[in-house]
Parts: sequence; structure tokens; C-alpha cells
Amino acid sequence: MTAPADVTASLQAKFPAATLRPSGDHPALNLPMGEVVAALKYLRDEFAYDFLVDVTAIDNGVEATPRFTTVWHVYSTTGHGYVRIASDCASDEDPVAPTVSHIWPTANWHERETYDLLGVKFSDHPDLRRILMWDGYPYHPLRKDFPLAGIQTPLPDLEVADLTKASVKPAPMMGGPFVASSGEMNMTDAEPRAKDESWTERREKPASE
Repeated sequence: MTAPADVTASLQAKFPAATLRPSGDHPALNLPMGEVVAALKYLRDEFAYDFLVDVTAIDNGVEATPRFTTVWHVYSTTGHGYVRIASDCASDEDPVAPTVSHIWPTANWHERETYDLLGVKFSDHPDLRRILMWDGYPYHPLRKDFPLAGIQTPLPDLEVADLTKASVKPAPMMGGPFVASSGEMNMTDAEPRAKDESWTERREKPASE
């Protein structure tokens, strides 16, 4: 098994622009976006990091520059170690990262999920479309400017909308952080409730009242 320090040192020697990234668990490096694919191939071919664990992104906040950082986690099934590669997206308005689906086919769905929930587009992806939300959904729910209470949005399927319109509400409930009333029930069985449920109460109040 190659020591983590040897892996990071080799990556930095091969890719001089790579810098160590603060990490409390696995070896982690920051790389320019243009070197990510080559670095991941290098990890796979030279150090047997043969399993792509996930692809995700970080929204650093609307005031941050750069706003978005794309992150790859790879694992060696023979060396039993992880490496994290991160790269800042050049654009805050239209974040883009390269696909690695040609290296690991499993990246296909990881990249679709990251695009769906955070809005990072993966160039040269074979089928980049939403995987959880429906086509045409106008938001990216894991961005930091997306409200915790959600945004009520018309459902595209009229039949589904008719079945759910009586109980449609943003999720989670407005007004968090969520609390349960102490002393009234077994706390392990308590259903989380918001401190402010006025929005929910208005929606559920019968029209005749």
C-alpha cells in the first residue's frame, strides 16, 4: 500500500499547481480545473484508485469568489485508501467542470445529481439532465440561496398535482430550526416540528373558518 504522503507528493510533483487542501480525514488536494481529468487518471493508473466514490460540489456562498468548488472522491480497492480532489469553478453564474464518465462510467449519475441539485454543468457528459427533479424545474435545491422552506412550484404532471394539491407544502416546514415539545411525549418518537408553523396552519385551516 502506498502511503498517503507518497501519493500527495507524487501528485504535486506531477502537477506542480496542486496544493494541499485542509482535511481532517483523507489526503486532499486543490487542482486547476484543466488538470483534474489528468490527475484522476494518474491516480487510477499509477496508484490503483480504481473506484470513484462520488462527485459533488460545494456552494461557498453567494458572496464568495469562487462560489462553487467541484469535489471528487476516489478509493483504491487494493490499497484501501481515499483521495479527495477539489477544483474551483471559474464562473459563479455558470459553473462548469469536466466529465469523468469516460474514466468511471458511474460518474454519469453522480454528475447528473450534482448538476440537478447544485447547477454545476459537466462538459462532454453523454446525457446531462436532471436525475431527481423534473425537466424544466427552475431551481437547484442544494444551493445556499435556496430557502430551507423550499419554493412552492407547480408540478408538471396534472394528475399528480390534482392528487397532492390539498397537501402541497414546502419541505421542510417553514420556521426552523425544528423542535419537539419536551415533556409531552417520548422524544425518540417525536415528529420534528418547526417553531413557526403559521404558514402550515394557514394552508391547513378549513376554508369555512
